[in-house]
Amino acid sequence: MCGICGFTGQKTDYDQTINKMMEVITHRGPDSEGIFSDDYISMGFRRLSIIDVNDGNQPIYNEDRTLVLTFNGEIYNYRELKKELLALGHKFYTDTDSEVLIHGFEEWGVDLLQKLRGMFGFAIYNTVDHSVFIARDFFGIKPMHYTQINENLIYASEIKSILEYPEFEKKFNYRALDSYLSFQYVVPPETFFEGVYCLLPGHYLWFKDGVVSIHRYFEPDFAPDETMTESEAVDKIEKVFEDSVNAHKIADVEVGCFLSSGVDSSYVATYFPGQKTFTVGFDFGEKYNEISWAKNLSEKIDVDHYTKVISSEEFWGAVPKVQYYMDQPLADPSCIALYFVSKLASQYVKVVLSGEGADELFGGYQVYRSPMDFKIYQKIVPYPLRKLFCKIAEKLPDIKGRDYIIRATHPLSERFIGNAFMYSYEQKVDILKDPSTATRPQDITRSYYHRVQKLDDLTKMQYLDINLWMVGDILLKADRMSMANSLELRVPFLDRMVWEVARTIPSKLRVNRKNTKYTMRCSAERHLPIETATKEKLGFPVPTRVWLRDEKYYELVKKEFQSTTAQEFFKTDKLVAWLDEHYAGRADNSRKVWTVYVFLIWYKQYFGEVKEK
Repeated sequence: MCGICGFTGQKTDYDQTINKMMEVITHRGPDSEGIFSDDYISMGFRRLSIIDVNDGNQPIYNEDRTLVLTFNGEIYNYRELKKELLALGHKFYTDTDSEVLIHGFEEWGVDLLQKLRGMFGFAIYNTVDHSVFIARDFFGIKPMHYTQINENLIYASEIKSILEYPEFEKKFNYRALDSYLSFQYVVPPETFFEGVYCLLPGHYLWFKDGVVSIHRYFEPDFAPDETMTESEAVDKIEKVFEDSVNAHKIADVEVGCFLSSGVDSSYVATYFPGQKTFTVGFDFGEKYNEISWAKNLSEKIDVDHYTKVISSEEFWGAVPKVQYYMDQPLADPSCIALYFVSKLASQYVKVVLSGEGADELFGGYQVYRSPMDFKIYQKIVPYPLRKLFCKIAEKLPDIKGRDYIIRATHPLSERFIGNAFMYSYEQKVDILKDPSTATRPQDITRSYYHRVQKLDDLTKMQYLDINLWMVGDILLKADRMSMANSLELRVPFLDRMVWEVARTIPSKLRVNRKNTKYTMRCSAERHLPIETATKEKLGFPVPTRVWLRDEKYYELVKKEFQSTTAQEFFKTDKLVAWLDEHYAGRADNSRKVWTVYVFLIWYKQYFGEVKEK
């Protein structure tokens, strides 16, 4: 795993600039560095050596050195591609997977992307026509950001690298705050920095003669095979997943595995007998600590198990550092736990496998049951009556059944914007100092629903999460928190071959009355104890609601809510009211409170404290 950066245009201080851009992403690649510069471009590279440790340094060149590559990621089918390219007459000077990209691009152009199996963000510069080609992997496992200043392109694996470019004027993007408050992450391609964009998954970028053009090469389109039987689905999942894990274990260094109490990472871990697994938890009882569960499983599947209990002080103390490494605020508190488990693993291995992507591809979240749960109610009760019941329910206190009536009233496109729904439009208007910046989150999700309008509701929800939640939250935190600890994180569920199976599984075999992620669990059950394979999806449990009812952390958050920075963006009396209501136990506002708190901490990291006017 690595970090890349670069910029076009002649600069008298190009060497100083590229070195500064590389320096702030040293954590992505502490083993070595490399630079290419000519009169048109400067390209920087930081390396975490995994494959061909001694000779795989970058930049990488083709035979006549007309093409220059810097690459972040892993290509798992590089050996097969190398064999094919050798037969076509290409000459290799390393055994690294990186070199396959440069010769493959020379041979096949953009069609190379369809041949790749892996995770990647890479840049290729053509020294003849001065064009720059940048690509990001199919699901967005590896990051890529860019901006344009005048007619120059500046790009990097992390935004903090772009901020080091001298001509870049750092400005706060208010549109990002609006979407962040709704989703708990900023919706790509926007970022919190005005003019800086995220290259979307499955896209590539051409830059030539001062013009950026962006194209999509991969769409995660579902194509359910309704004739598929349960046993066929289970067999296919087991076969393709085993193949994927074996491919993802390819490395010239030791590979470990994260292990929680859930089925996803546990399934991955069954392919690691005698190797190392890693788990963290909190000292708040079993609800917030999966260590004992993971320890019992590790004994059954014969792996060495390493653990850490995160103290309250450690967790809260790490928030500023974590938000710095994130580049942008992320209100998912599990990202801090992920930082600590990555730190633990990095003491023993350079590479870990993890279970990200299984829920989105195979239908694992409990919310995916809602179309099935609402079906009878929506069929029996006419819409006008449902609407009336909804209005009545909205005026009731938070009693059992209230939320069901409200959510079952609305069509899917109105009630589901993804796995995290923080502040509604009305709530944003209520707390924002400038309410004119608030928009309806459904305005963002509408285009995604339109693309899959002919598919069933479950598949629509999965499609939305693959394109938004997985990119903006799940994979963002996985990359940033592992790389903050110079650790490569690989995700075998998010494999092209696994996807080709997942996309064909009928909805009834993904989510049904028996379980979510049904056939994937059946596959895992062949390798795991039944209690692990069928365990309900919980997510990573973090005790934020408990902490926010502790006077110490209540006062800490309240101080931030009353700060000059908070006054710049919010009606602070409204924020404190949300906090007080939670502290008093009158409501669970923990996620909404945490969302604003994280933003304020992040803002101070990148823009400093707002001074009193």
